[in-house]
Amino acid sequence: MQIAFLTAHEGVEQVELVKPWQAVSGSGGEPRLVSTRPGRVQAFDHLDKADTFPVDQVVADASVDDFGALVLPGGVANPDALRMDADAVAFVKAFFDAGKPVAAICHAPWTLIEADVVRGRTLTSWPSLRTDVRNAGGEWVDEQVRVCEAAPSTLITSRKPDDLDAFCEAFTAEFAKASGVGASR
Repeated sequence: MQIAFLTAHEGVEQVELVKPWQAVSGSGGEPRLVSTRPGRVQAFDHLDKADTFPVDQVVADASVDDFGALVLPGGVANPDALRMDADAVAFVKAFFDAGKPVAAICHAPWTLIEADVVRGRTLTSWPSLRTDVRNAGGEWVDEQVRVCEAAPSTLITSRKPDDLDAFCEAFTAEFAKASGVGASR
């Protein structure tokens, strides 16, 4: 199953991209980097530039039909840029409309809020998004990972890089259920 990793062209928190990418690969999935621009994505280690990663597909040319699930890594600048990109917002919303699972960590729920998909859902995030989630009609909880199975699709959220092990375990299990095969972790 191909899994879309959606990022802006810069600002993604490197560990929140790399560790989930490895979890998808390790569980038999095929991660694909989808971004707002072609070329390479500039990752960050908090506020410092880190590595760059090659873009597999530009979001304007991507179709939800090609993917089984979506991962939204965080970083402060990454989701802020994504929520200003109409193609990125539409791509995120399309996963929910199609009933496909979505995993988001740290500041990534900003993009979910912009796509208007948190209403009636319970989720977690970096604590500074608490009011944003509530104002968008969601219930914010301070938990390591939260799996919300409210229709139309499963949403897996986590707070921060320290929660990555639990986040990866939760979303790979949900992705495996969605694909109809057992989790290999």
